This record gives sequence, C-alpha cells and structure tokens, in this order.
Amino acid sequence: MPSDRKTELRVGRLTKAHGLKGALKLELFTDTPEQRFVPGAVFRLQVPADSAWHDQTLTLTELRWYNSHPVGFFEGVDDRTAAESLVKAILWVDQDADELPHEDDAWYDHQLVGLRVERDGVVVGTVARVDHLPAQDLLAVDTAPGEVLVPFVSALVPKVDVEAGVVVVTPPQGLFEELADDTDDEPASDDVDQSVADGVDEPASDGESAPDDER
Repeated sequence: MPSDRKTELRVGRLTKAHGLKGALKLELFTDTPEQRFVPGAVFRLQVPADSAWHDQTLTLTELRWYNSHPVGFFEGVDDRTAAESLVKAILWVDQDADELPHEDDAWYDHQLVGLRVERDGVVVGTVARVDHLPAQDLLAVDTAPGEVLVPFVSALVPKVDVEAGVVVVTPPQGLFEELADDTDDEPASDDVDQSVADGVDEPASDGESAPDDER
C-alpha cells in the first residue's frame, strides 16, 4: 500500500538550450535517470517568482544522450526561445518517503530539517531547511541571533547523524555568533561612568561590533 508520507526530491537542473527545437541540457541529481526521466514524467519547477514558468510543471517527452550528456525534450517547449526561458530551472518530483533508497553520506531534505546543529559540542541552532543552489547546497540554520547559511560541504559539515538527531558543524570564525564570553574586552562599568562624567566619547570595543549579515 502506498505511503501517505511524501517528500520532494530534487532530480535535475536545466542548464542550457540545445538546438532550435526546444531541447535543454540537463544536470542530473539522481543516480537513476532511467527511472526518473521517462516519457510522461512530470516535474515541478523551481524558478524565480517573476518567471513565466512560476508555479507550473514540465512533462518530459524524451530524454536523449549527446556525447554522454543528457538532453531533455518537454511538452510545450517547442523552440529555442522557450527553452532559454527555462535555463537554471530546478526539477522536483514527489516521492513516497518510505520508498527512498538509503545512500551513505546522502540525505533528503525531510531527514535534515529539525536536526539540532552542534559546534564543539554546543548546540547553536536547528536546521530550518536546505537551500539548493546551482553551485552548492546550503543548510539554513535557525539560531538565537537569526538565520545562518552553512555551505553543505564535508569541510564545514563533517558529520550528520539522523538517528541521533544532530548535525555537527566546524564553521570558520564569524559564521555563527561567537559563543565565547567577550565581556573581558568591555570596559569596567566604573571606567565607563567616569568617561561619561568627564565628557569623553568612549570608543566601542572590538567585541561590541554588530555581527555580519550572513545571508
């Protein structure tokens, strides 16, 4: 019996118009293109809100291979102009969560969202979502000061333990709000009071600068 639990899978990206008849080159994010990209397969499009294709789907009519590179043909995309309007669109499909294959060092969005994020054994936030960009994936982490985007690469995210509910990060200094106590860098209250009394403008300490916008 099919599961009621569904998840969305990112399976490809349209990279470049190919020829004059509406074909598009594909970057595949699946190990089973022969199962995902069959005639009649329907894909939800991730495109900018101002795109004419926003909130629409694409139906595949044929997948061909040219010089070992996949090229797709889709219903309603009949010329190069239409194809060029779809460049950079990301393709998504629905999948029964219970039927997802297990792969080492590969996770689906629904497995990551909600995991606590730890740095040096200290919880710094939780995974809010996964942003899929052409260059790389980003973990959007909810923290007390605000959202932080962490590149989802092994150098910065060395461990993901879904069963334990934790993601371990080793970010560069400044990506997250410093957890160390910086109060030693601040002037003592008596000194501040005396400076105010003397009419001297006290310079802000290095530890008081606003955190950089990480978005």
